[in-house]
Amino acid sequence: MNKKEIIEASLFVSGEGLDCTSISKKLNISKDEIKELITSLIQEYDRRETGLEIIQINTDRFAMQVKPKYSKIVSKIAPGEIKPPVLRTLSMVAYHQPISQADLVDIRGNSVYDHVNELKNRGFINTNPHGRTKILQTTELFADYFGIESNDMTTIKEKIIELSRNQSGNLGLDRWLGRKVIAVTPMYESLMDMCGISEYRVINAYKPTSDEIDSLSDVYKLLIAEGYSSNVSKYYDGEIIEVKSTTFEDLINNINLLSDVYDSNVAETSIEKIKEKREYYVSKAMVIDKKANPKTDMISRILSDLHIRISSDGVCILPDYKLSIAEKDNSSNIGIVVPTHGLDEDLFEKVCKKYETIIDGLKETKSE
Repeated sequence: MNKKEIIEASLFVSGEGLDCTSISKKLNISKDEIKELITSLIQEYDRRETGLEIIQINTDRFAMQVKPKYSKIVSKIAPGEIKPPVLRTLSMVAYHQPISQADLVDIRGNSVYDHVNELKNRGFINTNPHGRTKILQTTELFADYFGIESNDMTTIKEKIIELSRNQSGNLGLDRWLGRKVIAVTPMYESLMDMCGISEYRVINAYKPTSDEIDSLSDVYKLLIAEGYSSNVSKYYDGEIIEVKSTTFEDLINNINLLSDVYDSNVAETSIEKIKEKREYYVSKAMVIDKKANPKTDMISRILSDLHIRISSDGVCILPDYKLSIAEKDNSSNIGIVVPTHGLDEDLFEKVCKKYETIIDGLKETKSE
């Protein structure tokens, strides 16, 4: 492997320059050796009769460019690569088309006006007047330039996602395309399935890393556990939805909170399934004549939903997170322990497990 030639080729295709730190990581070469190789290239280009030169932008960054004396005439012959900010605007036009210029300005800012003019002049987009704004769409030249076989919207969207991922990686893909992102904490991924939402981001919003905080910047709706809003709002200023997962009614309410983004067919099917399962457990609990003594509001809500009588002299029922406290107090009245933590099932299965534990526990107590 010729290291110098690889660095030369990389500078040639980069367009915006490269820093030695980045090259060092990719090629597993020390920064000092990279700087020596680039210095050697600079000297070689100075000796050659060529229209290109390598310049040092700062202590760590270098770029290959057309020599200033040739730049004007070269720009007339070959317009050159699309600069990243303009390419990002073009990506958004292609992905969201037809899109109004006004909407694009809302997403990208006032620089869009200059970008649109450049893209129109280069033949990549058409602009059609629409009231006080313009409607933007890509042209056949756009498809040809990017090697897209068809001008079909689906094909174009797939290609744009590929190009955008190359520019920004998976994490920044939504931001690059100007897509609104829904994010959930790991516990609530199954809620996305219930709603038929396939595009979302999973983030630990309770103790986020610096990368996760950065990834929250383009999230407009964040789903977290109930009671954590004040903590999460330190890192996130968008819409926070607190998810409850105690009863079947909670699950239905969670789905309805996402009615503006869910797939109605999938959501309706999920709600029907939830209602049927609730009726199953309610009917199963009808034969129980034992009273229960709930130790938390969560347990009280489940008992109320099952129409089980509540009394201070009933069977003690507590969630697992209260068990250590009860054991520490040497309580002999530990009847039924309801699992809440460490369950791998989705939300629906977790709720089912709570109901089953209470019903089966009370039935066993009755037979004693």
